[in-house]
Amino acid sequence: MKFIFQYLRDHRMVIFRELIFAAVFAITFYLYHLPMAAVLYPTGICFWIGCLFLGYSLYQAYKKHKSLMELSSFHGEVLKGTLVDSGSILERDYQQVIRKLCMEMQSLEEKMTYSYQEMIDYFTIWVHQIKTPIASMRLRLEEEDSKLSRRLKSDLLHIEQYVEMVLTYFKMGSESTDYVFRTVCLDKILQENLRKLRGDFIMKKLQLNYVPSGETVVSDEKWLSFVVGQILSNALKYTNEGSVTISVEEPKTLCISDTGIGIASEDIPRIFEKGYTGSNGRKDKRASGLGLYLCKQICHQLGVGISVVSKVEAGTTVRIDLSQEHWMKE
Repeated sequence: MKFIFQYLRDHRMVIFRELIFAAVFAITFYLYHLPMAAVLYPTGICFWIGCLFLGYSLYQAYKKHKSLMELSSFHGEVLKGTLVDSGSILERDYQQVIRKLCMEMQSLEEKMTYSYQEMIDYFTIWVHQIKTPIASMRLRLEEEDSKLSRRLKSDLLHIEQYVEMVLTYFKMGSESTDYVFRTVCLDKILQENLRKLRGDFIMKKLQLNYVPSGETVVSDEKWLSFVVGQILSNALKYTNEGSVTISVEEPKTLCISDTGIGIASEDIPRIFEKGYTGSNGRKDKRASGLGLYLCKQICHQLGVGISVVSKVEAGTTVRIDLSQEHWMKE
């Protein structure tokens, strides 16, 4: 019904013109003193013939409307090859414009895809190349055990994390990400990340409260390890004294708590936004606002829930819900 009213509104001038023509003939017949029946009869016939033509035109317009609505969900090359038959020279001109726009859009998409893939390939090669000097520096630092070497090893670890973060950021935009779901040991992921970060625990003299739980979860080990590593790294980064506590709550929820500077209540709703650093990040000029954003995106892909509870100067607790119940809700 809405389409009918819209059609009549769009063609109101044509309908109004036809009514004027009918009125002109009727008035002319009347002025020549023809019988009223001779005036009304042809006027009525013309009216019904006009209604038939209007109905047919409305039917054809509705068919085209439905076809165009179906085509609106198509894309690029598919749209270009499925345009409805044109009925007028203006429609043919419009279709020619649409075809040209589709071709330009397809060409632009191909260029963008090629450029994006080139960028991904470049950064992938760059990451692998830079890992070689990092590994070499780490081997040299392992030869001595001093306060300076421990400090340098910690800085080197952070460089590795930032390099991995860059590559992860670009991979997240890829259509095919190498997720491999299987049963993994949560303790193995935690212990590997704690081993990497042990230097920071020692330098900051932070206590680690962690008892292996023996818990297993179904997830992608590499990507889940990235999330855990980022959360632990943040806990160490913003905790100057006290402890970091790791526990597993039911059902299969990994909790990482610290006694650090905490997060302001107004920042918590936005901490997972890309580039958002909050008040803590503004104090620490090195913050990029990518770490928690990537964690949130990866958790979404893994079917994992992630939430944060924090209070300024009282610490932060991050919960990663690895239960199958959360996965099913997603």
